[in-house]
Amino acid sequence: MKIAVLKEQAAGETRVAATPETVKKFIGLGNEVAIESGAGLHASITDEAFAEAGASVGKAAATVKDADIVLGIQAPDEKALKGAKSGAWVAALFDPFSDTARVEAYAAAGLEALAMEFMPRITRAQSMDVLSSQSNLSGYKAVLAAADTYGRAFPMMMTAAGTVQAAKAFVMGVGVAGLQAIATARRLGAQVSATDVRSATKEQIESLGAKAIFVEDVAGIEGEGSGGYATEMSDEYKAAQAKLVSEHIAKQDIVITTALIPGRAAPVLITDAQIATMKPGSVIFDLAVAQGGNVEGSKPDETVEKHGVKIIGYANTPAQLPADASALFARNHFNFLSAFWDKEAGKPELDEEIGDAIRLTQSGKVVNERLQG
Repeated sequence: MKIAVLKEQAAGETRVAATPETVKKFIGLGNEVAIESGAGLHASITDEAFAEAGASVGKAAATVKDADIVLGIQAPDEKALKGAKSGAWVAALFDPFSDTARVEAYAAAGLEALAMEFMPRITRAQSMDVLSSQSNLSGYKAVLAAADTYGRAFPMMMTAAGTVQAAKAFVMGVGVAGLQAIATARRLGAQVSATDVRSATKEQIESLGAKAIFVEDVAGIEGEGSGGYATEMSDEYKAAQAKLVSEHIAKQDIVITTALIPGRAAPVLITDAQIATMKPGSVIFDLAVAQGGNVEGSKPDETVEKHGVKIIGYANTPAQLPADASALFARNHFNFLSAFWDKEAGKPELDEEIGDAIRLTQSGKVVNERLQG
């Protein structure tokens, strides 16, 4: 089979969907791998490195010609895939709830779109989960960016001239990104606290040495949805959570927000009134800014200052760490395809549990239940 990787065209996208490591592994399975020239440059991977790994490197048209599988970070425009085989697989991020036009265009073009962000959160799919691998880096980068913007030190420092107090950091949302943010802020020496709508995360927060901030007086509310994702909470819980956060946030120097609900705009966690209670010089990093934002007034790739508080956030946080983000995403792609590789057929054969979960289009139709429902 021919596996193709094109240069990413989305604005600000610095990642690449394959690395010399995964190229070698795909060739080891008996495949031909074609890479568009320049595809890996932002991720510090030269054309020569891909060629040495065994890939053919050339222009986009030659790369995609007769391709059976196309791997991407952001799903390429369907027009860029002319020349690929009929029914070719395209595995990438599709943002299918928002970009329905692209999904429909893939169906019309006879391509089989495989949305990597729809990978089910089950044990055997952990190594294929791009959201987890990229969120891990996002949580790390969020803390580094916040520390860089913050005009003071993170750790407590005892000097001959006096003591510098440790920064207080608060993480809102304890998924993969939030847990990494906690760990990173702790390593930098901050006093860290965290909260989440899922009560099961309390133990995880405390295991990392942070203080868990939870609503205790609203009984019987659990925010755990299907697949380990958070769900939207009741009005009663929201009111109690807002009160607790308002009291806690006023004492913080750094706040990292990470809350996302699949298929919906990011929930607003911090209002303008709450920002006004924070100390001047404080920093908020909104990891959900590209999905509408957890913080009122946040803007992608801009520093917004309100009430003396700086609010920051990247439109594409993993792209700020392109080499590592590419390496992990590329391994997710390889782990996914190799797990279903049929040696006799010489190609991958998806099962129902994972195949039906991520397949958006097939045989000219949109077939994913989540999009049809």
